[in-house]
Amino acid sequence: MKKTTCLSLLMMLLGWSQAVTAAPSAEKGLAIATEAEQRGNGFGDFTAMMKMVLKNQHGESSERIIQVKTLEVQDDGDKGLLIFKSPRDVKGTALLTFSHKTSDNDQWLYLPALKRVKRINSRNKTGSFMGSEFSYEDIGGQEIEKYTHQWLRDETYEQQDCFVLERRPIHPENSGYTRQVIWMDKQEYRVLKVDYYDRKKTQLKTLLISGYQKYMDKYWQPSFMVITNHQNGKSTELHWTDYQFNTGLTNREFNKNNLTRKR
Repeated sequence: MKKTTCLSLLMMLLGWSQAVTAAPSAEKGLAIATEAEQRGNGFGDFTAMMKMVLKNQHGESSERIIQVKTLEVQDDGDKGLLIFKSPRDVKGTALLTFSHKTSDNDQWLYLPALKRVKRINSRNKTGSFMGSEFSYEDIGGQEIEKYTHQWLRDETYEQQDCFVLERRPIHPENSGYTRQVIWMDKQEYRVLKVDYYDRKKTQLKTLLISGYQKYMDKYWQPSFMVITNHQNGKSTELHWTDYQFNTGLTNREFNKNNLTRKR
């Protein structure tokens, strides 16, 4: 029988300890998600311009220019407004989103060709937003109260030390995803990558985020996003420019009755 030495026993204990430390942790996952959210609070409002590039599986592309407006709401999710500026066939289209911490988000889409405002119900939020690989669910806020969070591991991604988290919707019937795996850098708590898994638990999409810049000496915003659909071969790029903070936006800008007047 092999003799167990003090050294081998110590090695066994250290190995067991490391295994426990490396085990997935819901407590740590929630703490990381909470810290990330808190770092983004307090911005008030911002506007930006966004170029959306749609690419099909053959590499053919089309572009859309969108104005973005966001208003921070205390004790609830933010309000967001997307207004299409070009091309001509979608100009004037507007999406208004009221994100909520626990209840389902409210969304309304104004279609100039029909001259009416359409409410996006929960069954339609998993569908494509204006032909892109982003869904209406993706466009809405991702408040931490709507998910369970779990820290999976630490990992180097793009030469940055990252947390790898998993989040699952608390109400899966309201989501097109069973889970999302997120890479977040440890230094600034910025999301760098997200893998999305569909209701069949198969990987559906991957979102990559880069080109972060700091505004107001506190708030990090990206200049580039690309989401790739692994099942249909399509992708959508978002090129962000002209961020402006504290522009004086009010609730009046985010009134669904005013959507028909947005240009």
